[in-house]
Amino acid sequence: MSDSYSKLLEFVQSMETDVYKFYEKGQSAAGTRVRKSLSELKKMAQDMRNEVQDLKAQRKSEKNS
Repeated sequence: MSDSYSKLLEFVQSMETDVYKFYEKGQSAAGTRVRKSLSELKKMAQDMRNEVQDLKAQRKSEKNS
């Protein structure tokens, strides 16, 4: 499995405490941290998406060679 995917999973798991604090305990500051984390998650997902696309293109060009 890719390193990017592992990092993505670890990052989502690291958000669990703040998500719990926001939704279950109503802590507004935790909501701010969740929003910040989700923004970073979006960036990480986009980077992984680009990596997948690059690998697909590379494999296709190797296959056609």
